[in-house]
Amino acid sequence: MHLRKPATTRLLGAVVLASLALVGCSNNAPATTTGAAPVASVSADTAAAGGVPEKIKKAGVIKVGIDATYAPNEFKDPSGKATGWGVELLDAVAAKLGVKTTYQQASFDTIIPGLTGGKYDVGLSSFFDTKEREKIVDMVNYYTAGTQWASRAGDKVDPDNACGLSVAVQAQTTPDLKEIPARSAKCTAAGKPAITKLKFDSQDAATSAVATGRVAAFVADSPVTQYQVKNSKGKLQLAGDVYDVVLYGMPIAKENADLAKAMVSALESLSADGTYKAILDKYGVSTGAVSTFGVNGAKS
Repeated sequence: MHLRKPATTRLLGAVVLASLALVGCSNNAPATTTGAAPVASVSADTAAAGGVPEKIKKAGVIKVGIDATYAPNEFKDPSGKATGWGVELLDAVAAKLGVKTTYQQASFDTIIPGLTGGKYDVGLSSFFDTKEREKIVDMVNYYTAGTQWASRAGDKVDPDNACGLSVAVQAQTTPDLKEIPARSAKCTAAGKPAITKLKFDSQDAATSAVATGRVAAFVADSPVTQYQVKNSKGKLQLAGDVYDVVLYGMPIAKENADLAKAMVSALESLSADGTYKAILDKYGVSTGAVSTFGVNGAKS
């Protein structure tokens, strides 16, 4: 979702608990979990591992702040462990660096403050890399994603002609803060009905609201929208194409710049040995793969 969610106070939306079984993959789980992805086949990269800060090397663990409510990128398996292709990728990065990962569930708006305050070493929650975020943290780029709408199967929804419709968004995402308000303003300026925006605290709740007919459509990151549609058992369909493609980034505190560089080296190593592509292929999200990794690649 354009920015996924800015690092601001998160507004809680209605949560459709009874209907989560229809779509979505998250569940309640302990606050701290270990990485769920198998990394036994990933060998440490001596050159990349050499750049790991001494504090992390000594601890043997990268502490990760994660909002695991965004399948297939980051979510929880039935046992409550963090999983998803983003988690598998970061676990593989850690293996290349000769360390492990520990995931701490957090509300999205607390992750970047947690990084700058030293609570976490890395953030993982489908962050879109932006110039605004780069002023606060460094962003390790590893993927590209855009924005895409979905509607209930059989309903005709055109994102460019959504005046008068109800649209579900995850609270504090860019669709919540910018996109839907801007689209709605254009509607009213043209003398058409405004878009009714319904905010939810999780993507699963927003998706369920559409699947049950409460809301006409939802907006999310393209891999998330496609995954939700695929796993809706025919209840949902894509509405419109992917647009506004930008880089994903894993945020890291500025003082941990050496860790950011080491992670880039690890990602390059994973790309070279085929692990990067294999992880993306496993989840069907390889269209967002990048060929070049780096830090702070935002254009706006």
